[in-house]
Amino acid sequence: MSAKKNKQRVEMRKNRAKPPRANDLTRQFQDGAADDVSNAERVRAKGDLSRHRTIVTDGTDAMPGAEAGFVRGRVVKVHGLYSYVQLDDGRPVRCTVRRVLKNIQTDERSIVTTGDWVSVSVEEPDSVIERVDPRRGVLTRSSRRREHVLVANVDQVVIVVSLVEPDLKVHLIDRYIATAEKGNLQPIVALNKVDLADRVALQPLVGAYSQIGIPTVLTSARTGEGIDRLRSLLADRASVFSGQSGVGKSSLLNAIQPGLSLRVREVSEVNNKGKHTTTTAELIRLEFGGWVVDTPGVRQLQLWDTRPEEVEGYFREFRPYVALCKFPDCSHTHESGCRVKDAVRRKLLSERRYVSYLGLYSGQEE
Repeated sequence: MSAKKNKQRVEMRKNRAKPPRANDLTRQFQDGAADDVSNAERVRAKGDLSRHRTIVTDGTDAMPGAEAGFVRGRVVKVHGLYSYVQLDDGRPVRCTVRRVLKNIQTDERSIVTTGDWVSVSVEEPDSVIERVDPRRGVLTRSSRRREHVLVANVDQVVIVVSLVEPDLKVHLIDRYIATAEKGNLQPIVALNKVDLADRVALQPLVGAYSQIGIPTVLTSARTGEGIDRLRSLLADRASVFSGQSGVGKSSLLNAIQPGLSLRVREVSEVNNKGKHTTTTAELIRLEFGGWVVDTPGVRQLQLWDTRPEEVEGYFREFRPYVALCKFPDCSHTHESGCRVKDAVRRKLLSERRYVSYLGLYSGQEE
């Protein structure tokens, strides 16, 4: 027996402007055709234009278009207007997105992203994505007041940072960790280019993250250090590599799985910043099991749709102290009787991590 179909109204993007003003009123008046232009009346819905549409679903939480006969697959890459999907039967197809999906009103920059599970109607020359399944495990950020989902349906994020060239930004690591906590991802910190850095000075940083349960790996694509451990962390998992441009994400992946031949570039000598080499997020199958997504470099990372009072929940080491604060709505910024500030003062919590918390709480950009 087929599932019960449900009808629901879906808000669409308001991508139509007001109709242009008639520019021939004078000619009509001279010809006697415009008797009473001022009394013309138009009936419109609330707003410039009604942008709702009735869709039929199968009673689940999935997007419209789940009719039988579609083939399920996973988005491997999104480039321009096309999404490249690997179907469950192994076939790669190039797809466009059904217009009704593209026009549904959302806060996202794009309705389809790398890693999405989708239902496809296979056609020639281009197949069509009819449905996007609900997501889990997302890496997202705020971009121009909209949500930019970098990748979906992954288990963990490997935060790749370089110790030199470009210089280490520890507060960016904390922002990534908070983003991972928000997206239900396990964070892993990869401190790359360790062959160019002082190992002794890195021990406090490695210890601080390890103490709160975040695996931290010292890596070097040049010498091969840390590659075996990183490979073991990736095995049989869906992971995403993310970080600034020039930190060595593609170089690490080339070392982890020889033969990928991902493009790499040198750091700019002018401003000591990385140059964009990877231009789109791409899902790659690993020979030893699992998937990995190589993403373009990120210059800034701002949490999406996060209220200040939610930020404390993304700092896991704060949790034992939050319930002990004098005030139940303590912001841990200026209140008296704050156990979080007291723990920082007694060096039970990292002062550096606390500074990162203050930056996220106040909404400062990295």
